[in-house]
Amino acid sequence: MDTRPVTVPEISGRKNSEKKITALTAYDYSFAKLLDATDLDIILVGDSLGMVSLGHENTLAVTMENMIDHTRAVKQGAQRALVVGDMPFMSYQVSVEQAVTNAGRLIQEGGASAVKLEGGARMADRVQAIVQAGIPVMGHIGLTPQSVHQFGGYKVQGKNYLDSRQIKQDARDLQSAGIFALVLEGIPGELAEEITAELKLPTIGIGAGAKCDGQILVLHDLLGLNQDFVPKFVKQYAQLADSLKNAVAKYIQEVRTETFPGQEHTYHSKQAKLKQVNDGNRN
Repeated sequence: MDTRPVTVPEISGRKNSEKKITALTAYDYSFAKLLDATDLDIILVGDSLGMVSLGHENTLAVTMENMIDHTRAVKQGAQRALVVGDMPFMSYQVSVEQAVTNAGRLIQEGGASAVKLEGGARMADRVQAIVQAGIPVMGHIGLTPQSVHQFGGYKVQGKNYLDSRQIKQDARDLQSAGIFALVLEGIPGELAEEITAELKLPTIGIGAGAKCDGQILVLHDLLGLNQDFVPKFVKQYAQLADSLKNAVAKYIQEVRTETFPGQEHTYHSKQAKLKQVNDGNRN
């Protein structure tokens, strides 16, 4: 495995490469360190942490402070993979100046190497300004979770002709604005394939079929740790929720039966024998 840090130019250069881009989310130091020991290309500190780690109904409650704290934790565990920080809801929508300032905070305070933001043509001016400030930007179109209320739920986008043409135009506009890669979420595989074929930069799919230049999943979904709704596009490569429950159940049983801690888990004082002698000699 190549231990050199993954860079933005390297990801951009993987367009049409035989080596597909691999990305996963992570929200803390421990998981980031485990992922960084693999050949994974990108760790995204997604605003999905609002649902996965903080228990919110959606991503909309996530703040810049949340994202900075979690990005910093991930960066401390990831020395090789490219760390990308999500820009949360209302951290870039108000103005170009706001967008640049908050993108800078994710880089400066969070330690990210790039940022990701949602939206197509309407966000092109923000993307362009952030890129001009020297900050790499990953785009995100299709099913954009921060627009959940506008969409009326988490629904596949681009299923009719007009919507699919708008998504394709969004991809073009973001490419012109300077993004280095584009996440395509929750769109028909045929549309994702069409966009991927046209763009000169790599696409990363999540619920967008196999023809993208790479794929991303939420780590907790991949590991089978998510006990809530599991989307159709998710493949669970492990069932760690069951393993975790079994381990905790065994721990509870051993504590209550005084099997744990055993002698091998217990510290002993060097003075114990001397104390017993002294106690025995008292008059």
